Amino acid sequence: MAWIFVALGLVTLLLAGDFLVRGAVNLALRLGISALLVSLTVLVVLLRYFFGMGSIAVQESVTYVHSTIFMLGLAVALQRGGHVRVDIFYRNFSAQRKAWVNFLGGLFFLLPFCGLILFSSWDYVLASWAIKETSAESGGIAAVYLLKSLMILMPITLALQGLSQILSSLLRIKGITPKAALTTEGDA
Repeated sequence: MAWIFVALGLVTLLLAGDFLVRGAVNLALRLGISALLVSLTVLVVLLRYFFGMGSIAVQESVTYVHSTIFMLGLAVALQRGGHVRVDIFYRNFSAQRKAWVNFLGGLFFLLPFCGLILFSSWDYVLASWAIKETSAESGGIAAVYLLKSLMILMPITLALQGLSQILSSLLRIKGITPKAALTTEGDA
C-alpha cells in the first residue's frame, strides 16, 4: 500500500521536472532567442563589412546568446530525446529494457556528470561574482559574471530533467506507465 504514495510522489516530481523544462523552452521560444542570435550576427557583419565599424559589445553579445542557447538547451535536448545515444542496440530493446538503460544511465552517468560540473565550477563562478568580472576588452560587456553563471544553471537544469527521466524510467520498470504527455524521451 505504501508504494502507492511513493508512486504519487514520483509522479509529482516527474511533473515538476517536465514543467520546469517545458516552461524554459516556451519562454525561450517566446523571447525569440534564436532570432536574436541571428540578428546580432547579421548586425556584426553589416557593421564591419558595409559600414567599416566594429562593436566589441555586439560581438560579445553573440557569444553570450549562443552560450545561453547551448547551456540551457541541454536539458531540453534530454527531454526531447535529442541527445546523443549509441543506438545500435537500444532501438531494438523492449520498453522495459529501455527504461532500465535510461534509469541506470541517468543514475550512474548523468547525475554524477552534473554534480562534477556543478562542484568544479562553483568557486570559479563565485569568484567572478565577487569581483563583478567584466570583459577583458575595452568596450565589451561588463557582465562576464552573468555569463559564467550559466555554468551553475546548466548542471542544475540538466540534473532536474535527468531526475525526471530517471523517475519516469523507474515508474516504467515498476509497471506504472506515465501518461504519454509526460514522456521525457523521444522513444516512448
